[in-house]
This record gives sequence, structure tokens and C-alpha cells, in this order.
Amino acid sequence: MQIISQIRSRKISSEQLFMLSVLAVNGGNYLYNLILGRILGPAQFSDAAVLITFLLVLSFVAMTFQLVTAKFSVIFEKNTFRYFISKTYKNATIFGIVLGLLIIAFSKQLQQLFQTSSSSMFVIFGIGVPLYFLMSVNRGVYQGKKELNSLSITYQTEMLSRLLITLGLLFLFTIKSSVVIAIGILISFGFGLIPFKFKNIRLKSTGNIEANQSKQVRHFFIITAFYELTQIVINNSDILLVKHYFDPYDAGLYASLALIGRIVYFIAWMFVMLLLPTVVQLKKEGKKTSPILFKYVGYIALIAFTIVVCTAIFPETAITLLFGDSYLSIAPLLWKYAFATGLFAVSNIFAYYYLSLDKYVPVVISGLFGMLQMMLVIFFHDSLEEVVHVQIAAMLLLLIVQICFFISNTKTVSTNSNI
Repeated sequence: MQIISQIRSRKISSEQLFMLSVLAVNGGNYLYNLILGRILGPAQFSDAAVLITFLLVLSFVAMTFQLVTAKFSVIFEKNTFRYFISKTYKNATIFGIVLGLLIIAFSKQLQQLFQTSSSSMFVIFGIGVPLYFLMSVNRGVYQGKKELNSLSITYQTEMLSRLLITLGLLFLFTIKSSVVIAIGILISFGFGLIPFKFKNIRLKSTGNIEANQSKQVRHFFIITAFYELTQIVINNSDILLVKHYFDPYDAGLYASLALIGRIVYFIAWMFVMLLLPTVVQLKKEGKKTSPILFKYVGYIALIAFTIVVCTAIFPETAITLLFGDSYLSIAPLLWKYAFATGLFAVSNIFAYYYLSLDKYVPVVISGLFGMLQMMLVIFFHDSLEEVVHVQIAAMLLLLIVQICFFISNTKTVSTNSNI
């Protein structure tokens, strides 16, 4: 009782609670992937990895709507805000329906391209796409308004429902595993809408946005969409290319490697979620923003260093505990992949920081290096080791260039108190 009273007496900020929630969600998502890897084995897990990668790709595409919503939820107020949100929901829904229909229409071709056992899994996934875009705009409102408790709940309900429903279907029914995973993902999108602010959806929205404000929204949307495209390329192209170039067994091994190695990136994401609205608010108030950047870069660098060291010293232990002995052959590459991901996670903080300040050169830089990484994998894929090595080279160069830009930009605008 004394311990409980001590905990209650301490004030925990909403940001701290959100970080704990994100860690729990990421832990649940990892558990979901790890259990699938153990149950299915490398060959079948490669199919699951394609669906999980599609989910990640979808999350990055929808993140464009979420970040735009989050930023302008800080800037716009009253009628302007209500009009903006209503229009954003409408545009996101239309985009989601079109994208979902495209996935369904090309499900057979996707099956052939990624050598999966079923095309039905793409059809089921496509049905859920519009729900995901609604969910992302809803999250953007909570993120921008810093209603972090509600934001946390949307992530928790999505993660828990996907985990429990997928595992329940796998154990109770003899349905093809890829179809079960797709069904679990689809249903989780519905749960991810909880809690949902229905008052923000209006069939006839009143009000308007001034021409310069509309231009600002459009400009930010285009740049953010471009940057999220680079995120898709850098984070997911390697898994999809490996699935295309390698046999299912090796592709499953690589998927397990990527899952473990990306721990640092998923941890870093919680800082990105807090970075954007914080930087926008500080800029709005005329305060310095660089201390926030240094703070988060330091956190991510420390986390990345710790994970790389642990995976270098105990690679076989990590593989065995998380996936089992059938994945042990990939152990020597674990720390190298974690190193590549750590480099990207740190450089990503710089890009989002400048995106928050409406400075887009780092976004273009990330785009160029994302394409470079993809081209390197296309031309150099004689082995899984070679695939990892070219990613380290690309991400190391990306981080160096981002740091050089920051130093150069800081010197140029040293008289500006906002940088």
C-alpha cells in the first residue's frame, strides 16, 4: 500500500504515459510477430511478413494524413479547424477507397510478384484500407491537440485486437494462415477507431480556409507525402525485394532479422509522435526548438547503441529466444541490420524536425538516399549479407549528410531564435 501511495503521489505527465503506452503497443506488436514466426516457421512466415510489410507501408501512407492533421490542429482554431478536419476526413476516405480497390483489383498480380500462397489475403487487406485512413485522421486530431490518453487507446485497441483475434483464429480454425492474418488485420482496423470523435465528421461543413492557409496545407501535405514515400522505401523495400529475389525460406529468415533489427526504429517512433506538435507549438510561441531536437537525438542514439551492442554480443541468444533454433543461421547479421536501422532512426529525427519547421531539404535528402538504398539492393543481392551491407552504406551516408545540413543551416540562420 505504501508503494502504491508513493506512485500516486508522483505526477506522471501525459507525455510519459504516452511513451509507456507506445512501448506497450510496440511490445504487443513484437509479440504478435514473434508468435507468428514460431508457429509458422520460416517459409510460411515469409507470407505473413508480406502482409505485415503491407501494413507498415499502409501506416506510412496514412501517416501523411495524420501528420497534416496533427500540425494544423495546432495552428487552426474554431470554425477553421472544424472545416479543415471535416474536409480531411472526406479526402482521406476517398483516397482510402481508391487505394483499397487497387489492391483488390491487382491481388493476383501481387500474389505472383511476391510469391505468396494466396491472393485472398490481399483482397481482405484491401477491404480494410479505408478504415485505416479514417483511423489515422482521428489519431492526428488527438496528436495535434495532445490528447495523448485517447491517442494511446487507439493504438492499444488496434494492437490487442489484432493479436488476440489472429491467434484465436489460428488455434481454433484450420484456415490458411495468410488469410487468418489478413482477417485479423482487417478487424483490428475497426477496433483502432476507438475512441472516435464523430462530431468532427460533418456531411455539410460550414466555414472556409483562406487561400494562403489552403496553400500551406497543400504544400505541407505534398512534402509530407513525399517524405512518407521515402520512409516506405527505406523501411520496407528491402523485405519486399528479398521476398522477390530469394526463396521463401531465406525470405522468412530475413523477415525475422528485420523484425528484431528494427526494434530501435519502433522505439524511436514514439519520440517522433511527440516531436512534431511540440516543435510546431514552440515555433508558434517564438521559442527555441533546437533543444528538443538534441534531446530526442540523444535518446535515440543511446537506445540504438545499446541494441547494437546487445545484438553483437548475444546474437544467437536473441534469435533463439525470439524466434527459435530454425532461424539461427541469420544470427551473424543481426547486429549489422540493427546498426543500419539505428543510423536511419537518428537521421529520421532530423528530417521530421525540419519538416515541422517547414524546411524540406532534409526530406529531399532522405528521398534520394531511399532510392539509393533500393537501387543498391536491386543490383547487389547475391546473398542476404550483401543486402544488409549496402543498407549500412546508404544509411551511414544519409546520417552524415543530415548532420552536415544541420550544421550548415544553423550557421546560416544563427540570428534566428527559432533554430
